[in-house]
Amino acid sequence: MDAGHPSVTVAQGDGSTHRGLRMTLALWMRRVGRHTLRFEAGSTRLEKQVRDYSGGGLALFWKRQGIYAGAAFLCSYYYSFQISVLCYLFIQITEFYDTGLSLRIRTWKGGSLRQARRYRNLLLLSSVFSSTAICVFISLVARMEGVGNHFMPLFFLFAAGLFAAVNNHQIPQILYLRLAMYIAVFLYIPIKDLWVVNPPLTSVLWLQLATCIYVLFFVVECSTIFLGFYRRGLDQLDALRLERDRVQAAYDVKSQFVSVVSHELRTPLTSINGALGLLRTGAYAGDPEKARSILEVAHKNSMRLSALINDLLDLQKLEAGHMSYSFDRIDLPDLVEESIESISGFAETYGVKLEFTAPPTAVFISADRARIQQVLDNLLSNAVKFSHRGGTVEIRLETTANGTRLHVRDHGTGIPEGAREKVFGKFSQVDSSDRRAHGGTGLGLAIAQEIMQAHGGSIDYTSQIGKGTTFTIDFPQDVQ
Repeated sequence: MDAGHPSVTVAQGDGSTHRGLRMTLALWMRRVGRHTLRFEAGSTRLEKQVRDYSGGGLALFWKRQGIYAGAAFLCSYYYSFQISVLCYLFIQITEFYDTGLSLRIRTWKGGSLRQARRYRNLLLLSSVFSSTAICVFISLVARMEGVGNHFMPLFFLFAAGLFAAVNNHQIPQILYLRLAMYIAVFLYIPIKDLWVVNPPLTSVLWLQLATCIYVLFFVVECSTIFLGFYRRGLDQLDALRLERDRVQAAYDVKSQFVSVVSHELRTPLTSINGALGLLRTGAYAGDPEKARSILEVAHKNSMRLSALINDLLDLQKLEAGHMSYSFDRIDLPDLVEESIESISGFAETYGVKLEFTAPPTAVFISADRARIQQVLDNLLSNAVKFSHRGGTVEIRLETTANGTRLHVRDHGTGIPEGAREKVFGKFSQVDSSDRRAHGGTGLGLAIAQEIMQAHGGSIDYTSQIGKGTTFTIDFPQDVQ
């Protein structure tokens, strides 16, 4: 065996360890950036930050030009014309790039988080260029001054830091980058003099360093204040936007409620009004059978109105938490058969058969009999309504390790994928158009779900388009 193999293995192990450490460090830095420094932002928030930053940059264009021109003039008059011109041209190149990018952002339609991040990164790159140009200019002026009092370059650098604190706080990454570069040069200038001269503590060079640190504290504090103000403004805007969405959602529910309830009220009321109008005119005074038939229609529609009102009252009780339950030990197969019997007449009008498969042994549950029957009636009536004429609705009851399960299966049209919120939503239906084939308020399953949750159970469904739907109710294990 080659003696070099163990060392190779150790080297590979060290490489894996180093990669693991780098990944851990990268994850930690990302977590700090996201939660502590709050670098990450959503699409809408980041888009506003980018637009605010670029808009502010365009608004301050001529102010910056005046500052750069004044600094270049002073440098050329008192220090070096060549260095002043070169630095001014360097800054103008960065200004040209930054202004062009800001103009592109101003015409951007928005709506893309990926594009917002791209523009933020381009603005960050532009800030690197402009900050580098400013730092190079300041460093060259300080070098030309030699050892001593650096009032002009330090004051210019202080102004640049304060300008960044006031006007670059919209994007924290850019603010932190500029401040880091300015602070580095701000400390480099006095520390370099101390390194070269090595003076005693009584020298003004140490005072100059202390003054620089004091000024830097002021700049950082201003940056923190302006950044905090801007972030609080964004937080308030996000809260207003969230509240607007909630109000819009409530308005949509209200509109849907008015549409559904008005539709469900109009149809039976029209039928009742028509039937009573015919009877009032005496058109069927000599035909008792026809009059009875018309009265039967009016009675069925009045029952339909009563069911609608009961659903609305139940919903109000559920939302207010005032729904009362009377739990008792009930025979579930017996209750299912009772519900099937009560719905059989309705099924006959649709030409649908009901088949019930009961378990071989008695099944008891602790429940509110009336409320569970309400759930069963809703599931059975829905299964009948959405079955094809001549079809069969299969009801099967079985016991499981965790309790009892009831299946209600139809062979109708089925429910499309992604419709779960509509199925169990309030005042919503999978087909919510005015020309839908089946009526209803869209409250039945929402109420049924609330009732089952109050019983410690659940209700769910599986479906295939064109093959039908199976609703499943799970009851918890009976505790005697």
